[in-house]
Amino acid sequence: MTFIPRSALALAAAGAIALMFSSSVLAAVDAEAAKDLAQDNDCFKCHSIDKPKKGPSYKKTAAKYKGKEAEGERDIIKQITTGPKVKLDDGTEKEHKIIDTKDKAQILNLVHWILAQ
Repeated sequence: MTFIPRSALALAAAGAIALMFSSSVLAAVDAEAAKDLAQDNDCFKCHSIDKPKKGPSYKKTAAKYKGKEAEGERDIIKQITTGPKVKLDDGTEKEHKIIDTKDKAQILNLVHWILAQ
């Protein structure tokens, strides 16, 4: 039987826990369902995947939250479920559209898809 020092086991356990938390934020994404939900809610009217429109691209949003995915998840959920005022690139303000679903799994899938861009 091989002896594994306690410190090595503790380090391995800490690494596994950290990996579990970091990957849970960007769990498996159903990209087609996310794009369909975005399309159905006219998200692409103001956003695109990789080019700025009235709002930031999803790639820009993902880059903003790189390494801070839990914060990004929280912020994007708030943005799409409460309709706060947002400042557009042209300087005007507009209420952000509220996503037309109460299904938490659909909302999280969309948010995770945005953060994965």
